[in-house]
Amino acid sequence: MSRNAFMPSSLKHLTGAYSRCRRCFQVQRRFSSPISDLRTKQQLVAQARCLHSTRLSSAAPKTKDRGPVSKEDTQTDFGSMDVLGNTPAPTTAIDVCMDDGFALNSGLRVTGAGVLLLGGEAFKWRPWISEGRPEGTIGSGATGDDDKGVKSPGGKLQNKKGQWHVDEHVWGVLDLAWPKPDLLILGTGRTILPLSPETRRRISDLGVRVEVQDTRNAAAQFNLLATERGVQQVAAALVPIGWREGR
Repeated sequence: MSRNAFMPSSLKHLTGAYSRCRRCFQVQRRFSSPISDLRTKQQLVAQARCLHSTRLSSAAPKTKDRGPVSKEDTQTDFGSMDVLGNTPAPTTAIDVCMDDGFALNSGLRVTGAGVLLLGGEAFKWRPWISEGRPEGTIGSGATGDDDKGVKSPGGKLQNKKGQWHVDEHVWGVLDLAWPKPDLLILGTGRTILPLSPETRRRISDLGVRVEVQDTRNAAAQFNLLATERGVQQVAAALVPIGWREGR
């Protein structure tokens, strides 16, 4: 039998309290010691330096299938978002750009010349021609033979600086048109060329804005803007893509 069995209850209570205080004092003394503090800090630093990384490897997917095709009605129909989808293209829209001319949406084919599209009408347009001389093919730079078989000088659309330059009579139809279009899209052939200051000033004097591109892009832009804004607001003057500068 233990000694605590014969000990009064009050003495048992004091003995238990003393034991608890003694243990608390020992723990407090242990952690308040500078040596134990230093050791604890060293252990914490050592634990912080021990970094462990675990590499997780995932298996490659067995299939690239993203699941069954959705049949919901919430799928976006981008075709229905085209606001111009049901708008008919104008009859003067360009279908094909050929080396020596153009094919229009109306079925008309213009060959051996450029084309001037104005107010829903199509005009043959030869900005390189000069009065009093025969005209040859576009691929030869419009170099032709006169009555005596002498080669006439070829047509030119560029000045000495490589700028696109034409005479004022080229814009005769545009000068007579009323009301005038707001924008003229100019296609300078296979490549884009800068306008000479004189040519740009002449078009500006007519009260028309001008945008210069190569012929293919100019035709595409005319088709879009003429469908969207109407042929009365947008005009086009296009040089065939097969044009070669004469000598």
